[in-house]
Amino acid sequence: MMPTDQNWQMTNQRHLAFALEDVCQCLRTYIRQHQKESGDQQTEDQQTTVPLASETVENDAVNQPVSALDYLCDVFGLTHFERQVLLLCAGVDLSASLAQLCGAAQGEQFMYPTFSLALAAFPEARWDALAPVAPLRRWRLIDVVNSDSLTQSRLRIDERVLHYLTGVPYLDERLDGLVYRLQAPDYLLPSQQRIAQEMADIWLESQLSTPIIQLWGGQDVGSAIATTACQALGTSLYRLRAMDIPVAIAEREALARLWEREAILSRSILLLDCSQLPATPLKQTVIPFVESLQTDLVIVGTDPVVIGDRAMIHLELPGSSLSEQRQLWQQALNTHALEVNGHLDSLVSQFRLSAVNIQSVCAEVSRLPQPHLTENLVENLTENPAETLRAQLWDTCRLQTRPQLNDLAQRIPPKATWSELVLPEREQQMLREIVAQVRQQAKVYDTWAFTTRGSHGLGITVLFAGPSGTGKTLAAEVIAHELQLDLYRIDLSQVVNKYIGETEKNLRRVFDGAEAGGAILLFDEADALFGKRSDVKDARDRYANLEVSYLLQRMEAYRGLAILTTNLKKALDTAFLRRLRFVVQFPFPSVEQRLEIWRRIFPGQMPTHRLDFHQLARLNITGGNIRNIALNASFLAADADTPVTMHHLLRAAKTEYSKLEKTLTDTEVKGWV
Repeated sequence: MMPTDQNWQMTNQRHLAFALEDVCQCLRTYIRQHQKESGDQQTEDQQTTVPLASETVENDAVNQPVSALDYLCDVFGLTHFERQVLLLCAGVDLSASLAQLCGAAQGEQFMYPTFSLALAAFPEARWDALAPVAPLRRWRLIDVVNSDSLTQSRLRIDERVLHYLTGVPYLDERLDGLVYRLQAPDYLLPSQQRIAQEMADIWLESQLSTPIIQLWGGQDVGSAIATTACQALGTSLYRLRAMDIPVAIAEREALARLWEREAILSRSILLLDCSQLPATPLKQTVIPFVESLQTDLVIVGTDPVVIGDRAMIHLELPGSSLSEQRQLWQQALNTHALEVNGHLDSLVSQFRLSAVNIQSVCAEVSRLPQPHLTENLVENLTENPAETLRAQLWDTCRLQTRPQLNDLAQRIPPKATWSELVLPEREQQMLREIVAQVRQQAKVYDTWAFTTRGSHGLGITVLFAGPSGTGKTLAAEVIAHELQLDLYRIDLSQVVNKYIGETEKNLRRVFDGAEAGGAILLFDEADALFGKRSDVKDARDRYANLEVSYLLQRMEAYRGLAILTTNLKKALDTAFLRRLRFVVQFPFPSVEQRLEIWRRIFPGQMPTHRLDFHQLARLNITGGNIRNIALNASFLAADADTPVTMHHLLRAAKTEYSKLEKTLTDTEVKGWV
């Protein structure tokens, strides 16, 4: 970074002033020798008495950082002649007298610098200094204002370079809005700190090359790690989104040169964020852009990126351990840590958050009025402050980690409870075991180190199989309500795509988005997505089988709960059945179960009159059909402004049976009205 202390600023200004005076003296000498008019008679005396800029630095800037002019000339490899041309262009903007000298030297024809003037007035003149590939123009230190003649064209210093020479630090306005400076985090996990130190060591040991460091993995901490590494080196880190790289070749190359110059001037490093970048822009823009850059670069994303012949160092981002997560929570909670100490494990096991996210959650909870709970957690409110704080933390974590899956999945607010679910005892017990396994994952996998026996198959995948309307989706909602987790029903119409590879990308978005918050994924009618692999007859069959194979792998890696529902269990691929933790059969309800469903179907505030639930239980239908009949009967009663009676239920039953294309028998409805 450019020094900003006052002493350096004063020294830098003096250094620039003396350097500009050298240029002025060259012009005066040229005017005196080549113009008819008499020049400044004190020129020779001034040339002998005014110290050169380099001597001034030695005499006046001992122990001071190098001047902006000397640093710029050194890093861009400017010759003495190119340095004089640059100063000539800068001096016209900084000194009115130098502009007058330009006019006098060119017969008052041009009041601005030209290459013709520079060739004539400065020693060691070189024609190739103005070539497009030479430093002055390649790095856009100066611009050539087009005219009919190259040598007579106006030379103008780039504004960013001019401010740099005067010691004014700022980001080039052409980069503003594309890149922005990242701030170092207050805290990193020990494992993340080790990677930051490794990055700093790589840069220190690679002075003669510009390696690309790739940070990849599922956790969004790459920026924080890279910023910490840059802080250790005293450099700045700027972030550029890969999707903002121009597609047009000329614009892309211009951006690359601008950033290279900015990286040199401000001694900064670029972080290229390739998170969730599709393959097509990667090949069209990112790879060509990176291949043309000759500066230090950090790439962050979920997967490694292959970039031509550039030197590449891959560093995988580690997942934070249970102890590290607990440490972050304790640090963020500060004095409140003891109040929720008994519940930290449940927070840690369910929500894998970064240090920034954890601090954000705690800050959000600390400013909430007490108590402040969403509708899903009001029933858990107690007079125990620790329990209230725990509920607030849990609810805020859900909001912070709620995945953005609006186009691929529908979030179902989980409101159903165990009392609404009527199943045989065996199936009820299996559902409670599912809840217990989700709650105890941290203890079994981390505390008891079950992951040392293998990292595959740790996700909990269950299958709910049974006829339509037997309560499969309701059971998923009950589980989500019991665990206080978000429930997302996957929209297969949006996930499944006819184009090769797109289905896998959509599925990856679903799983990655749900991973951080441990959301429950519900694949309704799963046989459409998890069907049996077929014999390969054409290319479409091959890629369809690849989709199923990808699902098999991703389901095993998912650490949350995934629920599959189907009416056609036999249509599922056998490989899926082997990977299922639970298979829960939802049978067609018996008379006793239908009786219990009818007794629970109407809310307490619903007005009813002389309902015979035993007679209603004779209807040979599922719980879903019972709900439809009860709902339709309620609307009939509301329209008649009367309580719900058997008469309303009979009319609703006839409508439901007609929809099912079934006949309502006398045995089922005898004695209703």
